[in-house]
Amino acid sequence: MGSLPFTVSDLQTSVSGVRSNPTFLCTPLMGTTVEQMLTEMRKAKEIGADIVEIRLDCLRNFSPAQDLQILIKQSPLPTLVTYRPIWEGGQYEGDENKRQDALRLAMELGASYIDVELEVAHEFNNSIYGKKPQNFKVIVSSHNFHNTPSTEAIGNLVARIQASGADIVKIATTALDITDVARVLQVTVHSQVPTIAIVMGERGLISRLLSPKFGGYLTYGALEAGAISAPGQPTAKDLLDLYNFRLIKPDTKVYGIIGKPVGHSKSPLCSMQHLRKSVLMLFMCICWWMMLRSSSTPIQPLILSLDAGTCTIPHKEVAIKCMDTIDPIARKIGAINNIVRKPDGKLTAFNTDYIGAIEAIEDGLRESNGSSPAVGSPLAGKLFVVLGAGGAGKSLAYGAKEKGARVVVANRTFERAKDLADKVGGQALTLAEIENFHPEEGMILANTTSVGMKPKINDTPIPRFAPLPNAHALKHYSLVFDAIYTPKDTRLLREAKESGKIIVYGTEMLIRQGFEQYKNFTGLPAPEELFRELMSKHA
Repeated sequence: MGSLPFTVSDLQTSVSGVRSNPTFLCTPLMGTTVEQMLTEMRKAKEIGADIVEIRLDCLRNFSPAQDLQILIKQSPLPTLVTYRPIWEGGQYEGDENKRQDALRLAMELGASYIDVELEVAHEFNNSIYGKKPQNFKVIVSSHNFHNTPSTEAIGNLVARIQASGADIVKIATTALDITDVARVLQVTVHSQVPTIAIVMGERGLISRLLSPKFGGYLTYGALEAGAISAPGQPTAKDLLDLYNFRLIKPDTKVYGIIGKPVGHSKSPLCSMQHLRKSVLMLFMCICWWMMLRSSSTPIQPLILSLDAGTCTIPHKEVAIKCMDTIDPIARKIGAINNIVRKPDGKLTAFNTDYIGAIEAIEDGLRESNGSSPAVGSPLAGKLFVVLGAGGAGKSLAYGAKEKGARVVVANRTFERAKDLADKVGGQALTLAEIENFHPEEGMILANTTSVGMKPKINDTPIPRFAPLPNAHALKHYSLVFDAIYTPKDTRLLREAKESGKIIVYGTEMLIRQGFEQYKNFTGLPAPEELFRELMSKHA
């Protein structure tokens, strides 16, 4: 099995010498006029940024002497002035001498930092030798828009930047794979000078979020989603509010969501950083691994690098092979969604999906008939139809059986349906057979397939039939549950509701299984009201 060059735990050990002052949050200003940039400065301060980056190359009619005086003197925050040429990914195409003159003028007018490219850094730094104001810093930057080089190559690049006279080193590479981030963070941790290390692109998001953990001098947060200055840049608001950027420290624990796709996931909303714990929940997009590696457990290197994590589709079954110990119920189900690293370093797996989903369905039935939890499960004796035989399908099937329900499993491939049905003493069908399956009234329907998930929100696991879509198929059910929560109101649930059925949203399963995950992560009861408040606010 392959593995990462180092793990989060390795970095945590290495980072003991990192400076204690916080990593700064810098917001790029992308306005095309001075007036727009002044407005953006005020917004950046309101959001909570520490520094604003004045991108001179974005200005349409730039008059250096006049505009720099206004922008620097009227800025409510310290300024970083960048005049990025087109050959380094910027917009400036003019005379190089005039560009550098503008940067020198910015220094003279009181800018806190200027960013100059490695290619011209020696020349520029020689031109300001002995003229630098006190506390003024030169950031020397290098941008690679194609890939992330080897650890050795990155180390050599950092040495070249240091030798150019940089006060602060900045390297920005491009992530082709999530593990590219590891090489950049490794160099950051061991750098002897202040360093800004960014891995651009969606797969490089972790480098931006973990910058405070590994001693980065600053990281960039856009003013809004449509005004990014580099690929994969999060908004400053998300960094502060969603990821609690200010609370991330060298001892912050890293929790991950392992899945594909994961962009839809709401798990970070209920992660512990919202509760002022020293942890961080990350998105981990590993589609590159899944496409290009043939190993049966390609996610192992990612799992081994985490302190704890959430495992979602399609890895709930494969991930079980990476565990040291498995909770008995999770082992019986054959799928996991909750991973915790114990103090001895061993990974323990749990399945909390079945708890969240079954409890939500039970409560839906109880509310409809006014029964009390004390009288037993309302699922007892019910015919419980599960669509899908993957990890979530297994959870629902085993959970329903434990509550005394009779289970039917329907799957696109009959073989997988039969395998699961046999394990729970149930019946197997193909998805195509569901439309005509109605042996009795009052059945329970639980969809665990991805049919109907964004972006294909008009799809449904039960085919359309005129005059009312799905009406004849759904009328035999008393309750319909859909594990999908993006969107919350799936087509299946909308049509079930129109047919007068009890519906249970996938968000209920998400929140309730999150209660159990929180307990496993922390050993403490989950703050249920706060979880629901966060889901309502952000989802």
